[in-house]
Amino acid sequence: MYSAGDVVVADFPGVTGVKRRPAVVLSSDTYHAIRPDLIIGLITSQMVAAIGPTDYALLDWASAGLRLPSAFRAFIATVPRSAVTANIGRLSDRDWNAVRAGKGAHKGRPYAVPRSWV
Repeated sequence: MYSAGDVVVADFPGVTGVKRRPAVVLSSDTYHAIRPDLIIGLITSQMVAAIGPTDYALLDWASAGLRLPSAFRAFIATVPRSAVTANIGRLSDRDWNAVRAGKGAHKGRPYAVPRSWV
């Protein structure tokens, strides 16, 4: 069973096709109880490119099971649970709270993860 804030490896659909990559589970236990899928958000290690208003540089990336400095990007997908191949860790409380609050790289208007998901 996956929980919101878990860092997983998933076959993530993107602009250039499906790519196996780290992601964070955004959907809640309530969502999981009634749905066969997961809502996940992209995690990227491309830190130079992670400067958009919906990017958040993870502070505790190593303790989350990630091998390189990484950022959450609000590129969100709904995937079948079978698309998740591994659970590698969990975001720290401070990183998870920042992702939930929509604290992006810029101090402008934050993005929002709907409360019904988390």
